[in-house]
Amino acid sequence: MGMQIIGHRGARGLAPENTIASLEKAIEHHVDEIEFDVRVTKDHVPILHHDEDVSDPTGRKLRISTHSFEELRDHKTNLATLEEVFESLKPSTPLLIEVKPDEPLEPIINVLKRYLGKNWPLGKASFCSFSFSALQEIKRAFPEASLVVNERWSGVRASTRARKLGTKRITMRAEWLWSGFIRQVAKSGYQLSAYTVNDPAKAKKWERYGLYGVVTDFPDRFERT
Repeated sequence: MGMQIIGHRGARGLAPENTIASLEKAIEHHVDEIEFDVRVTKDHVPILHHDEDVSDPTGRKLRISTHSFEELRDHKTNLATLEEVFESLKPSTPLLIEVKPDEPLEPIINVLKRYLGKNWPLGKASFCSFSFSALQEIKRAFPEASLVVNERWSGVRASTRARKLGTKRITMRAEWLWSGFIRQVAKSGYQLSAYTVNDPAKAKKWERYGLYGVVTDFPDRFERT
């Protein structure tokens, strides 16, 4: 298995991020996994969005946690729900679902329980977060689920959390990584991915030191022939 190519918020360099179109664009370029962000609206609808606010074309911002899904979609017409992901994509699609910190987990887990292990294989959905408690709660709901520890800079914190969660997968910010560190993490048995990497030459160099994967805005640059 070569280095894993993970589409960032779908394929945010090729289509509007965290939309069904962006996820489909990532599929078009044969990524190994599609990452996207999940937040929860005031009326408990899990949606795909990175920031706490939704901005409309005029620049007006609406806080997701204090507005209903319909209010938010009126201002951002391509706003997608987590349910729409499962309804729109094929169950063979490998998903990496990022739960944003401090989001209510129950509405997200309720949607997941309607699909995972039923018409969508549990093995095709992995979960990542910067929130240790969120990953713990997901593990309680889905003990067999694949978990990924997100971390900005601390390898010690990342490996400690991964060990407690029983996972080998870690994703860290590329700006903090260097070849010796990557080699050390790989030798310790962890599968380290870097975000956000849009330079195939850098990725190829780090792969030689044991990098497991890259989270990229431009999966077309990494497409295997």
